[in-house]
Amino acid sequence: MQTPYIQPTPPVPPVVPGLADAEPVTTAWLPPVPYEPLLDRVELAVLAHTPRTAPSTTTPAWTLTELPDGLRMLEVRADGAAVEIRLSVPLGDAAGYWHPQGGWRRTLLADWEGRARVSLVDGHAAGCLYDHSGATLLTFAAADPVPEATLRFGVSEEEDTHVVHLRLPASDAPHRLLLVPRAPSVATALRALRSWFAREISPAPVPEAARAPVYSTWYAFNQDVSAAEVETQAALAAGLGCRALILDDGWQRGGHGRGYAGCGDWTPDPAKFPDFTAHVARVRAQGLHYLAWVAPLLIGPAADAYARWAAYAPAAAMVPGAYVLDPRRPEVRRHVVELCTGLVREHGLDGLKLDFLDHAMVYASEAEGGEGSEGAGDIGRAMVLLLTELRAALEAVRPGVLLELRQPYTGPGMAPFGNMLRSFDCPADASANRVRILDTALLAVGGAVHSDMLLWSADAPVEAVARQLIGALHAVPQISVRLDRIPEAHRATVAFWLRQWQLHHELLLDGEVEPGRPDTLYPLVRVTAGDRCLLSVHGDLVVPVEPARHRTIQLVNGSDRDRLMLEVRGGGARVAGVIHGPDGRIIEDTLLLLPEGPHSLTVPRGGLASLTITEGPR
Repeated sequence: MQTPYIQPTPPVPPVVPGLADAEPVTTAWLPPVPYEPLLDRVELAVLAHTPRTAPSTTTPAWTLTELPDGLRMLEVRADGAAVEIRLSVPLGDAAGYWHPQGGWRRTLLADWEGRARVSLVDGHAAGCLYDHSGATLLTFAAADPVPEATLRFGVSEEEDTHVVHLRLPASDAPHRLLLVPRAPSVATALRALRSWFAREISPAPVPEAARAPVYSTWYAFNQDVSAAEVETQAALAAGLGCRALILDDGWQRGGHGRGYAGCGDWTPDPAKFPDFTAHVARVRAQGLHYLAWVAPLLIGPAADAYARWAAYAPAAAMVPGAYVLDPRRPEVRRHVVELCTGLVREHGLDGLKLDFLDHAMVYASEAEGGEGSEGAGDIGRAMVLLLTELRAALEAVRPGVLLELRQPYTGPGMAPFGNMLRSFDCPADASANRVRILDTALLAVGGAVHSDMLLWSADAPVEAVARQLIGALHAVPQISVRLDRIPEAHRATVAFWLRQWQLHHELLLDGEVEPGRPDTLYPLVRVTAGDRCLLSVHGDLVVPVEPARHRTIQLVNGSDRDRLMLEVRGGGARVAGVIHGPDGRIIEDTLLLLPEGPHSLTVPRGGLASLTITEGPR
């Protein structure tokens, strides 16, 4: 056995008034602990985590086991104590660090700023450090996605390492951490984690309706909706290829003013929807499944229900005007289940868009919970109780119920509770939509990943409309413009890209996705399945094409150039090529010779080249 590495004791840091009990600014100033080799060049230290006033006598023990699929399982036993797992990796050629709450901060942070608090409804205790080639240096995920956990991570300036300090709550069972050996890309490493979670966690069924394009009212109308206008959009959306409609905020009494003080009653606004049940039936008759937006944990002072529930909602929401019902209270859980099942049963809905579940985190790490509630104090465990009851009750009312969840509560632990996993709001931002879709998909299990709703102006050029659709290509697209107010050329563009999406949706949703390094914001995304390949290009770069491996190749031009620069590898080929403009018009339909090496292919921006190999390689 190797002699454990022990961090050298740093000089005593200066005393800062008022910060005597604060955590040191950098991890190098923490009390030294012994590190041991763990996997590849990763080193590990484990310690019991207890309040400063109550030093622990527990010495955690750990084991590392290789699983049949090549993953490693780290198990830490600490006699029921909370633990801190510290991982340290030499910097090498490190380029970035991806984690579920990273957002736009995906390059290397210093360890004095890398922080995350996670739970079932807010991210996951997972991360991936990678180098400039895209290969991974460290990939990990907590095996239990439910409890609240905290992470500290980043570059240790003093030690020339990248560190991750993960604190997990007390447990009678061993604390378990999944580790992936070095992999050629972040997507490859996280795919291995997804496969493990898919075996261990039973995902909710995913009906085909959850994998079909959606029309949403949000960006099109915000809260200014009405039955007649929604039905107009429904007819047009169905004709363009949508198979579901989501009625967003504004349908309910008190839904106005872009605030949430009126939330809590969840009854239809009679001025907007005089007969909501009949309206739902009319939309469903168009061939669309119908979902309604609800934020079941929000309660506002303007709601009639506020007097009844205010005592159960002591904390303010992170949106204006509302408070958050505490899901650790069994009364709250019963209320939410009754509310949601009542909406579906009474109005004939096919499902619900469950919003703002992450606001339950306002109660994170508080000691007190509802009387008799299992896991009182831990939001993740309380939300498991709530969502388990809710899904079972909804399935009893509407088998195959559609439930939309939104980033950041789209991680592996949410797989049993929802089947539509939507990326976070990014109105009119095609680049952000692409990045958030791919970030969601990297660790999503079970459900179909959905785009944020697509928004553009009526005077936009058709290539701008196509860019919005191309940004959503790697997920189920959701459209949210007033379809009766956009030009015919826009509708033609939407129809074309939704047809292409439907034609290739199994490849796009189920194929093997390689988006490249997270810090580059995924400018070239490759999806493969068997002999099919689709490449979406979002910058002026060289696109590798391999005719010897693929019978059909789709090249999607999401860049700002009217050509794609290809590098043909593995021998040239003759191909039948069809070039479409952004609105679907055929620009060229011809036989092409693609010799090995560089090649420029004329494809309009917002357009598509469909290549079928007829002879090759040569």
